[in-house]
Amino acid sequence: MKFLVVTNAPTLYQNKTYCAYAPYVREMDIWSDNVDEFKILSPNSYSGKLLTAPFKNQPELVAVPSLQLTSIIHIILSVIKLPIIIITLFKAMIWADHIHLRCPGNIGLLGCVVQIFFPKKIKTAKYAGNWDPKSKQPLSYRLQKWLLSNTLLTKNMTALVYGDWPNQTKNIKSFFTATFTEAEKEPLKVRDYRSALEFMFVGSLVEGKRPLFAIQLIEQLLKQGQQVRLHLFGDGVLRPKLESYIKSHQLEAYIILHGNQPKDVIKTYYKTSHFLILASKSEGWPKVVAEAMFFGVIPLATKVSCIPTMLGHGERGILVEADLGQAVKVFNSYTEANFKSMSTKALEWSQAYTLDRFEKEIRDLILFEENRV
Repeated sequence: MKFLVVTNAPTLYQNKTYCAYAPYVREMDIWSDNVDEFKILSPNSYSGKLLTAPFKNQPELVAVPSLQLTSIIHIILSVIKLPIIIITLFKAMIWADHIHLRCPGNIGLLGCVVQIFFPKKIKTAKYAGNWDPKSKQPLSYRLQKWLLSNTLLTKNMTALVYGDWPNQTKNIKSFFTATFTEAEKEPLKVRDYRSALEFMFVGSLVEGKRPLFAIQLIEQLLKQGQQVRLHLFGDGVLRPKLESYIKSHQLEAYIILHGNQPKDVIKTYYKTSHFLILASKSEGWPKVVAEAMFFGVIPLATKVSCIPTMLGHGERGILVEADLGQAVKVFNSYTEANFKSMSTKALEWSQAYTLDRFEKEIRDLILFEENRV
């Protein structure tokens, strides 16, 4: 099978090998294990910092320019680039037996349009954003969701989305993602919630993830006399601002910025921490929530996308609004018994979603799609 991936995620050539954003690479390694030929159509440059990993199965890269719509100049340049990208997409899709779209994203949007002209091709799409029909999203995101759901325009497609949502078309399949294997399962390590509490934040230090909210939550708990400490893992444009805030508010002893760290390092903190804070503005399936729960860490998270479902609507974690006062009040309303119950239920739920199961689901999906046509 000739397998084509269409994605906004940049594919970079480093140390004589193709690499990309590490969590995405780990997933694509699973897909590519089940095909004969593997191409990626994507941009091949990125100006920011990126935690990268090499592809196990090296792809053939079809490089296209990136599209940016953040200014008038960028919009004009993007319009000029459009014909080149569309022609390249057509050629790549002619080559492919299986077209796999990674959405949402500008290149993914073009892929959603061009795939209409290949109704007999096997197609899958991974929509990694918030599929909630009621959520407020940019027009380009809503258009991608509409195209993927439109079974008149989009033929032979299975779209993988996060969460179970009402009134979906038959080609929409609820899916998940995973990090840890069956072999990595461990019994619950019972925490002591009466002594010093360890919190984590894992994610990019950008506005959408609200890392400052996590810091200020810890600050408020400290002011109440609670013994708490926060470990932040990740990097991004907000790091200087966060460092300045920590220093100016004399929080250095209680809040530690670790930067980007490998999976095994973060895993050691999952095993000993009490809580994970994720106050994101939007999410798809937040892997860090499932990862933390795998070891009994209790998420404290905002009610976006499928997070309420992941947390059992409050049975497996703490659901809050993006309001500091409300979040502190909700956190303080729980007892030690509540926390122990949440930790147990979190681990039991998350350990059902292993990498072994994820690999089987993808393998079954590829074989199903191949046999369906």
